[in-house]
Amino acid sequence: MRIIWYTTRKKFHTITEIDERQHVCVTWHGELFMSPQAYRVIHKKHPASAIISSHFDGGLIARTLEFLKIRPLRGSTKKGAKQVLLQAFKSIKSGEEVLITPDGPRGPRHTMSDGAVGIALKSKLPIFVMNYRAKSYWQLGSWDKFVIPKPFTHVDFYMQSLSLEGMGHEEAKAYLSKKMLEHTIS
Repeated sequence: MRIIWYTTRKKFHTITEIDERQHVCVTWHGELFMSPQAYRVIHKKHPASAIISSHFDGGLIARTLEFLKIRPLRGSTKKGAKQVLLQAFKSIKSGEEVLITPDGPRGPRHTMSDGAVGIALKSKLPIFVMNYRAKSYWQLGSWDKFVIPKPFTHVDFYMQSLSLEGMGHEEAKAYLSKKMLEHTIS
């Protein structure tokens, strides 16, 4: 991951102003290869935690995130949902940003689950969306069509801060999904 990170040419596009407020941060599961590293470029020292599945592959992701100083919260909507949501709210209360893949841990791909929107609405925090597109990449045959940029390619990161204030749950899910799909690899 680090070799590809250092060999790619990166450009950051700020779609909407990203202020210093605390956010709930989201990226698609298939974009996890680069997004946590990009998050750390933008939020160098901001305390953060991430909801990671309790499956084996979640363990690999958790160890990688710890290297980036992002604390893993283990659980998912299917396994340990209540416990991980309580951990997420404790993290938010302590000032951490919470990172979530709204279509993880098992999809379907690019389908918005309830977690990110529910946490944002209940905590009254805006959502920080991170997507990327690589000019040249490998795309795995997994459910999430995991994207791995090729070394020395150009990667464009797209960031935006979205407010869900005044929206109902389903309206917020549809809005967030639409915004996240604008700058992703299909």
